[in-house]
Amino acid sequence: AQIAATCDDGGIDWELILVDDGSTDRSWSVITSLAQDHQAVSGIRLRRNFGKAAALTAGMQAATGELVMMMDADLQDDPAEIPGLIQRLDEGFDVVNGWKKHRLDPWHKVFPSKVFNSMIGRLTGLKLHDHNCGLKLFRREVTQEVTIYGELHRFIPVMAHARGFRVTEQPVNHRPRQHGHSKYGVRRFLRGFLDLLTVKFLTGYGQRPGHILGAVGLLFLGLGTLGLGFLGCLWIYWKARGQDPGIGANHLPMLVYSAASLLLGGQALSLGLLAELLVSRTANADDTFSVAEQVGGPRHDR
Repeated sequence: AQIAATCDDGGIDWELILVDDGSTDRSWSVITSLAQDHQAVSGIRLRRNFGKAAALTAGMQAATGELVMMMDADLQDDPAEIPGLIQRLDEGFDVVNGWKKHRLDPWHKVFPSKVFNSMIGRLTGLKLHDHNCGLKLFRREVTQEVTIYGELHRFIPVMAHARGFRVTEQPVNHRPRQHGHSKYGVRRFLRGFLDLLTVKFLTGYGQRPGHILGAVGLLFLGLGTLGLGFLGCLWIYWKARGQDPGIGANHLPMLVYSAASLLLGGQALSLGLLAELLVSRTANADDTFSVAEQVGGPRHDR
């Protein structure tokens, strides 16, 4: 009702897609009832709980509008913010990320979130105050070019930015939670950090995995070469002085570590080459760039 009132008052054409991600309560019956009573409301029920990214993907694929908005169902996101987010898109941006500037959450959620957002900004170059905000608005082109899975939904602005889309943020009203409960915890923070590393790899080296694997391989090869070179110099020194050039117990660990470094370096380089081969065989041309506009076309003079 709040979404309908906000959009109708603002003259905004809208549709509401509700996704039931394998819930065990009465969610689907409520969605079915709403869809029957309101033509602009539709529902999607997944066979089981596939996770938030899968639910969002199902909703985005079903969306038919030029603009797509993500909004959580716990009513902490205020539908009254919709016109303001659309206005930011009209300024030339492609993605508008909500910013819960005055969060109504306990400190043990706010502080780790600030740390996490700072880490994202440092690693990806996209500095937003609230990557975790569930209120996001973007153009349809973003949904067509950005693929999410696992728990990468919070990084949609990062992946869109890596594709060349213009990203900004907008302070939004954050309301107290009225329904459901938060699943935030240490495990979610750790998973978020691992997802951040995944996004960094995908956006930085997704089309050139050999660069990072090659760098790691060269590092280990260099360390192994230095270690063996040092032992070789010692062997020559002892041999020149007429001493036993055998490797003693003090230098055996260096020999083992150097040999292991050479082995790991060679494996990393091999994996890098295999990854480059795989990317070259499987990557689509459209995955390597993003077209903003196109005008005119080829002329065929007779």
